Amino acid sequence: MKLKDLVVGLQYECICGDLETEIDNVIYDSRIKTKSGLFIAIEGFKTDGHQFIGAAVENGAKALIVQKDVKCDRQDIAIIKVNHTRSAMAVIANNMFGMPSKNLNLVGVTGTNGKTSITYLLGQVLESYQKKIGIIGTIENRIGKMVLKAERTTPESLDLQAIFHKMQEHDVAYAIMEVSSHALDLNRVDGSDFKVGIFTNLTQDHLDFHGNMENYARAKARLFKLCKTGIINKDSEYAAEMIKEATCEIITYGIEEQADYKASDMSITSLGVEYTLVCPKGSYRINVPIPGKFTVYNTLAVIAAACTLDIPMDQIITALSEVKGVPGRVQSFTSSQGYSVLVDYAHTPDGLENVLSAISQFAQNKVITVFGCGGDRDKTKRPMMGEIAAKYSDKVIITSDNPRSESPAQIIDEIEIGVKRLDTPYVKMEDRKEAIFLALKEAQEGDVVLIAGKGHENYQILKDRIIHFDDSEVVTAYIQEEM
Repeated sequence: MKLKDLVVGLQYECICGDLETEIDNVIYDSRIKTKSGLFIAIEGFKTDGHQFIGAAVENGAKALIVQKDVKCDRQDIAIIKVNHTRSAMAVIANNMFGMPSKNLNLVGVTGTNGKTSITYLLGQVLESYQKKIGIIGTIENRIGKMVLKAERTTPESLDLQAIFHKMQEHDVAYAIMEVSSHALDLNRVDGSDFKVGIFTNLTQDHLDFHGNMENYARAKARLFKLCKTGIINKDSEYAAEMIKEATCEIITYGIEEQADYKASDMSITSLGVEYTLVCPKGSYRINVPIPGKFTVYNTLAVIAAACTLDIPMDQIITALSEVKGVPGRVQSFTSSQGYSVLVDYAHTPDGLENVLSAISQFAQNKVITVFGCGGDRDKTKRPMMGEIAAKYSDKVIITSDNPRSESPAQIIDEIEIGVKRLDTPYVKMEDRKEAIFLALKEAQEGDVVLIAGKGHENYQILKDRIIHFDDSEVVTAYIQEEM
């Protein structure tokens, strides 16, 4: 493709070079070798792509997209200057792959909690109706049955459009993706043609990136300028802001507030939830084999989205009654000793409170909570999560999560501040495996052990290395030894 065709839709200045240059690949990593590549210099938070222009040219780049003044001694190199290379990359990616999302029924899910569960549950509903789907999210990127590795919740725009293109080649009809606030702020989904956008909730998270809740909310609201229909959780205190900022048709769901899709007469047990749905199509009884009030919210969003996508209501209800749980989301294990274990990804104050509140509704005996907080992330939520764990638990074991560059002991001490606000017994144990073993060893018949924070993750990020670590594997190994 010619350079001039890749930059269609951009406001730019051609500093030097020929717009007729043939481009064989578009990259933002200077280490990738090309024959006649277009290198986009992205100014990141840790490194600046403008510093690696020389390396990109050495590796075959024949054109550069920049937002700073740069020098290049090579006369055969085309240099295009734009105001913002990240947003430019989204335009170029769409041009390169031929606007692939326009050929998909694309659903985007944003919010602090519930994104992964909703994408998985909606995916199962669509597949039950014999639709080929693609999923992009925290746990995996999937095209039909083909699983691709997921490196971040929402890929960079160039990688995202490449995935959409691949989905198109594999005859995917519906694509469901998690849309993070980072992705919205960093232009990763610009140019994507969303048929449906879903807003779940907004609670404290990622303030290390956004600075405050107002910026966080503003980032989330951007999705509803990119979609045709927005589905909003009316019970969220940020629902009004999402609706105000939206330029699309709005559908609402909720439990407490009046909404288009409203749940009432709920029954929540350890086996799942049952509720009455009242919506524009009528009144229905819904059964879902996943416990917790959050399951009601998640499935309301799924039903509203599936109806918007013209899936018959009887098919939706049947599919939800047979859904399988999401890996690392309220994943349940039962010990031969009579206690149960739940592994969950809850890593925010609201997420932890949601799952512990659900457990309190069916726990027959004591609740033991094992959790930590990630390093190099919002520190203000650590004591908050400690207090929540202490409020709902009979014992708390504070341990390490993904400490990254921080001291695990320091993180644990900051969590402890919140735990100490109540009289709940607690233990500090840095080794996560030993912390899990301690909880399981102390658990008695009827107890529930919650292991929170990492969920589906099969690694632990330490200061100097990344090691294999899977909460579910640790639990399974311990329970098998008991038998």
